[in-house]
Amino acid sequence: MKARAQSKPRSAAGRAAGAGGGGRQRDGRRETSYRVATYQDVLDAPPHKVAEVAHGKFYLMPRPAPPHALAGIAVVGNLMLPFGRGRGGPGGWWVLYEPELHFGGSPGKDILVSDVAGWRRERMPAMPETAYFTATPDWVCEIHSPSTRKLDLGQKQEIYAREGIPHLWLVDPAVRTLETFALDKEKGDWRLLERLTDDAEVRQPPFDAFAFPLNDLWEN
Repeated sequence: MKARAQSKPRSAAGRAAGAGGGGRQRDGRRETSYRVATYQDVLDAPPHKVAEVAHGKFYLMPRPAPPHALAGIAVVGNLMLPFGRGRGGPGGWWVLYEPELHFGGSPGKDILVSDVAGWRRERMPAMPETAYFTATPDWVCEIHSPSTRKLDLGQKQEIYAREGIPHLWLVDPAVRTLETFALDKEKGDWRLLERLTDDAEVRQPPFDAFAFPLNDLWEN
């Protein structure tokens, strides 16, 4: 069954910390300027936090809680051998946990840390030598937690669509669901393909050449 993804919020998602914003805003009396966050803000962030810049605003998040981390590692574990190594599957992919993605955006560069991302090796034959990636992924997976849900569903989804990433998965450990989306290139928006629950078989694009049980992502 195909359905439209819910409309995404246009306002800033989550609470910005440190250097926030970019552009101009009104305070009721006059127009004021605020600084666009940069990569230096990310580099200066505490090492025990996850730092991101979306639409010029700086976001500082706690490290993932155990259910979040477990789901992310399980996604990588189930995809790595068949798609990353070609063992029991077609191969041809890089699949990475928490890569730092740099996109050109407005008002400044967007710097996002996806929970998991994948690149077709025909598009990215070798790993970059930098600590971050400028090549756009072919698939991203975000795993919701209370501190990241608004950013995942708002700014990050918008940026991923703008950059033309073809596939998006959203995992919610709290309710044990996986939602898979494909990008509608004409509309620049996400189309919901399927919502999986319980012990459903996961055989979803772009990894539909291999299947694994959804409950692999949770503590059973």
